[in-house]
Amino acid sequence: MKSGHSSRMPEESSPRKTPQNVPYQDLPHMVNADGQYLFCKYWKPAATPRGLVFVAHGAGEHCCRYDDLAQVLTGINLFVFAHDHVGHGQSEGDRMVVSDFHVFVRDSLQHIDLMKKDHPGLPVFLLGHSMGGAITILAACERPNDFSGLVLISPLVVASPEVATPIKVFAARVLNLVLPNLSLGAIDPNVVSRNKKEVESYATDPLVHHGGMKVSFVIQLMNAIAKIERSLPKLTLPILTLHGSPDKLCDIKGSYLLMDTAPSQDKALKVYDEAYHALHKELPEVTASVFKEILTWIDQKLSAAEKASHS
Repeated sequence: MKSGHSSRMPEESSPRKTPQNVPYQDLPHMVNADGQYLFCKYWKPAATPRGLVFVAHGAGEHCCRYDDLAQVLTGINLFVFAHDHVGHGQSEGDRMVVSDFHVFVRDSLQHIDLMKKDHPGLPVFLLGHSMGGAITILAACERPNDFSGLVLISPLVVASPEVATPIKVFAARVLNLVLPNLSLGAIDPNVVSRNKKEVESYATDPLVHHGGMKVSFVIQLMNAIAKIERSLPKLTLPILTLHGSPDKLCDIKGSYLLMDTAPSQDKALKVYDEAYHALHKELPEVTASVFKEILTWIDQKLSAAEKASHS
């Protein structure tokens, strides 16, 4: 055996595998600052990309659920990319456990930096749903001059009132000290969408976490909400928010608060009166409208930037 190869041997004898037992060497992936392997997904346009869009998925789900939306965005020559957050989908980490919410933000910025290096000079847009909305808001606040726009689908900005009564918040903090792994209720698939096909697909998706949320994870979500409240005054980039008014998972009050508080000069909120949480997986007319709004909005921002750079 040549000595030069010895350093590679451990990797070859036991390749790192996803929680589903697929070797990472067969999948697009990145390694985060903690040495955890994260599954990555890329949707490349046929022509030269005009811009980059980073997609942050929500709690308990995974990035491949954004395939439909990503395909639509590649249609206007956007290069869309995403990864499964730590503890989610095909990425490493205990299921739905994170040491600190900032890990999600840090990993997202790492992935964005890798893509910017490969595509220097292209405008970058952030798109986040639910908990992914919280991640992209905090990423935008951390790098106020880096992004050309932020698209939020039913973002997590405030805790829903029935979940976060003061007594429940207090109980969760006490529980976190003694039973951080205690499981609280799971997400009810029926509140995700009114589209029965989508509810079924969510409920049977093996990459979606169907168990309860641990107390420690809920605490991290509460920490993120507190940080967002402090950070909203730093949000100056263009923002498009889409939210269903009866959303039971992320209260629409959060989107109203965002509109009222963010100093951005270019912000819009589109409210869907009957729609549930996952607007991109809703009844066909809602989802078609959501895709069109997002597409038109990003296209306008890009066209304005392209005009400005040519004049």
